[in-house]
Amino acid sequence: MKKAEATRQTILQKSFELIYAKGYQNTSIDDILATTQVTKGAFYYHFKNKDEMGIAIINELLKPALTSGFNDLLKSNENPLDAIYQLMNHLLMKNDFLKVEYGCPAANFTQEMTPWNEAFSIALKEITQQWTKAMTSAIETGKKNGFVKSEANAKQVTLFVTSGYWGIRNFGKLENSKKVYSPYLKELKSYLDNLK
Repeated sequence: MKKAEATRQTILQKSFELIYAKGYQNTSIDDILATTQVTKGAFYYHFKNKDEMGIAIINELLKPALTSGFNDLLKSNENPLDAIYQLMNHLLMKNDFLKVEYGCPAANFTQEMTPWNEAFSIALKEITQQWTKAMTSAIETGKKNGFVKSEANAKQVTLFVTSGYWGIRNFGKLENSKKVYSPYLKELKSYLDNLK
């Protein structure tokens, strides 16, 4: 990796960690410079402004981290309902990238930025669309293979599961504890079992 590419990656990674902990709007360019230990000139060589860097964080860090793991876990089990449960359990209880005290980074960006920044809305929507497409497809395949009852509406199931995930992430953030995830996972298991 060339020095310029390495510097850019350092800016993105360190800025993400800072923004994930403090919030996007509470993180200044000066905070980013202090954390990354790059000069202002180096920052502006790579990004026109903070928002361009924020979009790059979503597209280059969050999207690959959240969608590839999501898709891999969904494909790891022939039964999509078991795969969905394992995925949610992994994301909530075992994933080291996501911190309980900070919530879901995609949800945080959505709450902070989409009301006033269309570029953030577009980038974040791509993540949720990929999640929706992958889960809906897995459920449809499960219906064809007899793992999911035929009357199940794949899009509705996907929306219910993912909205529950985003919501329970916020509860975890408020409580700063994974304990709140257990009742969600228990109820999710019961819900998914009813779709078999």
